[in-house]
Amino acid sequence: MPEIAEPNHEIVRDGIHYTLLGTAHVSRVSAEQVRRLIRSGDYDAVAVELCRSRYKAVIDPKSLSRMDLFSVIRQNRVYMVVANLALSAYQQRLADQFGIEPGAEQRMALRLARERELPVLLIDREIGTTLKRISANLGWWRRYTLFTGLLAAMVTSEQVTEEEVERLKEGDVLETTFAEFAADRRDLYQPLIEERDRYMAAKLRREAERTGAKRVLAVIGVGHLRGIGRCLAEEDESPEPVIAELERLPPPNPWPRRLPWVLVVLILAGFGYGFAMSPELGWELVVSWVVINGGLSALGALIAVAHPLTVLSAFVAAPLTSLNPTIGAGMVTGAVELSVRKPSVGDFSRLRDDVASLRGWWRNRVARVFLVFLLSSLGSALGTYIAGLRIVGQLVEAH
Repeated sequence: MPEIAEPNHEIVRDGIHYTLLGTAHVSRVSAEQVRRLIRSGDYDAVAVELCRSRYKAVIDPKSLSRMDLFSVIRQNRVYMVVANLALSAYQQRLADQFGIEPGAEQRMALRLARERELPVLLIDREIGTTLKRISANLGWWRRYTLFTGLLAAMVTSEQVTEEEVERLKEGDVLETTFAEFAADRRDLYQPLIEERDRYMAAKLRREAERTGAKRVLAVIGVGHLRGIGRCLAEEDESPEPVIAELERLPPPNPWPRRLPWVLVVLILAGFGYGFAMSPELGWELVVSWVVINGGLSALGALIAVAHPLTVLSAFVAAPLTSLNPTIGAGMVTGAVELSVRKPSVGDFSRLRDDVASLRGWWRNRVARVFLVFLLSSLGSALGTYIAGLRIVGQLVEAH
């Protein structure tokens, strides 16, 4: 069978020769092509489509075992961690299907660069920044479907043929997971693909100049090949302002932060009005609030198969935390679950593999802490609106 070469572009700019090698992140052919090019000795630097955090995860796979779960919960970073796990699990599922290491071409590039003492240039934008810029581009419903799409993509049993992967070569786990959205929706395509094309081209120019490299091999997903090539050849602006612009986090929409406080004011006003009409009505409103809000949060914890103490904490905490938007019910339930069911070292080491299946989320104690956080938070959020409507109905009936 003849050797199949991966697509590439050769670009010379500012005295530096760039070879952009388009690869598929789940591909034997890509890894072998990277090996051949680096071993040719034609390059004095290797660039990879990795950010600092993803680079650390690649060179230190055991970093998950040192994750401070209490800090993740306290700083409300559970959604970001779960999103990263979902992306990793999806790629792992594809890799397991084909019997190769996920991101094999990136690992190959890093290993051979280290062996040959070549500088490694990390050119991708931090994944957290990309996800936040995507989120800012989407309405709340699109954000919800994006997050649930991540979870659904990683646990699906649908098989993908290696020929399809080699032919399509989406080249990026984000693009692979949400290719149908990126193709149809400008609000997702721009931060996911176009912005990263500009960013990686600018970062490539800056890092090549910083290291003094004259011949650079850039190992990138083929989905970025054309865009990075165009930006590298045509971008006139200095790299620094481009990088700074694309790393800037968009200002948060004030309404998602104000709305919970508005609801708190309305709920408390409803309580006050109810007690003013009669103490009996006031206490009926309080009972409705506690039972509905606490009950739905506890139900979420039950679905996550939380410890009985965690379920009880959800019932007690949710009615109170819903009146204080700075603290979520999930922060309380996640911390309680973590305290009463401490994950083992094995839970951390198996985390990436376990979250690739639906059952694994309940089997692994680390993943179950995340489930408890997410489902009890969802139950409390639903309870806030349902209980609020119930209180309004009770006030209308009493009036």
